[in-house]
Amino acid sequence: MYNGTFTKAELENIINCCLQKLRRLDRYLLDEEVNERTITHKLAEYLQQHIPEFNVDCEYNRFKRRDIEDIVKRLELPTDNNNWDDTKLSPVIPDINIHERGPHGKNILVIEVKKSSSSSSETVDRNKLIAFTTEPLNYELGLFLKIDLDNEDDIMD
Repeated sequence: MYNGTFTKAELENIINCCLQKLRRLDRYLLDEEVNERTITHKLAEYLQQHIPEFNVDCEYNRFKRRDIEDIVKRLELPTDNNNWDDTKLSPVIPDINIHERGPHGKNILVIEVKKSSSSSSETVDRNKLIAFTTEPLNYELGLFLKIDLDNEDDIMD
């Protein structure tokens, strides 16, 4: 139950529990290497059961502040995925976020997910997490999650 804040360890425990449930109930999705969005959707469903006080959304791209209209989330990201001295404003869609919707909502956790079979670079996802945890979105925590499709050697950091 939420008591005003989550520690990183508490959230990792919840995520581990949800990953175990995903493996137990939806092993087929991992074995067949379905699209990452399908896996993150199921994981988000299990997270919602553990954290009913907040909204758990996949690919939620809205950012609303009191002083501006509802807009698509955009972040300053490196144009070469590495160099923070050369950035551009880019639309972003987080894989999973735990938050309160609306202009006064709290942003608790943003998760970027990769399957272990993915050949794409993790750098873009890790840079997005850095940007999500700073102005203007200010997520309390960002988590990179690499789901091991074969075993249970997931990487969380």
